[in-house]
Amino acid sequence: MTDPHLRATISQKAALFEPEGDVLVLRTDDESWELPGGRIERGEVTEDALRREIREETGLDAEVGWPVYTAAWQNHDDDGRYSVVYRCHVESRVVTLSDEHVEAVWCSPGATEERLNEAQRIGVERAAEIDGR
Repeated sequence: MTDPHLRATISQKAALFEPEGDVLVLRTDDESWELPGGRIERGEVTEDALRREIREETGLDAEVGWPVYTAAWQNHDDDGRYSVVYRCHVESRVVTLSDEHVEAVWCSPGATEERLNEAQRIGVERAAEIDGR
């Protein structure tokens, strides 16, 4: 017997580093924190979709690097979720928030432990290790 396959919404997140090594976290109006990113639109190239989401949410033009972490889970409504965290870089710290978020904070990778869920924290940790931070 085989277990049923996970049917999941796919999203991409950016462990988005600025030149000094801080990473960007965003707060939603329900007081939760997350990395920039979102869903892929039909027909989009994955890296282009993430670059678009970063630009829409923050106003930043990012260099999208390699995926560093993936996670699959079911949320509290029993809906499947699958997320990929990419290592990304920007040259500017000037954020222009969209209406999806109410606050943006640049912080050290270690400081994200207090804000992000486990999958996103691990993604930041792995991205920071690759960068040697």
